[in-house]
Amino acid sequence: MDDPTETIVISEFKAKCLEILRRVHKTGRPVAITRRGERIAEVHPPSPVKAEPGWLGSFAGRGRVTGDLVEPIAADDWEALR
Repeated sequence: MDDPTETIVISEFKAKCLEILRRVHKTGRPVAITRRGERIAEVHPPSPVKAEPGWLGSFAGRGRVTGDLVEPIAADDWEALR
């Protein structure tokens, strides 16, 4: 299987940085940057971003109701809650 990574020397990357970044973004192919034949860096397109769930409904199913929510609190219980 062929390596889809394009390899360029650091001087070319320095001269054409913005063009190379646009190409990586457009094609999705990574670029390896070399200095004197040694790989020193790689430029990859960003990973897909997962949509963050909204806060509305984020606690659905995580709580439970104990007791009667509409029943008034007894006077003794009210004092204990102070």
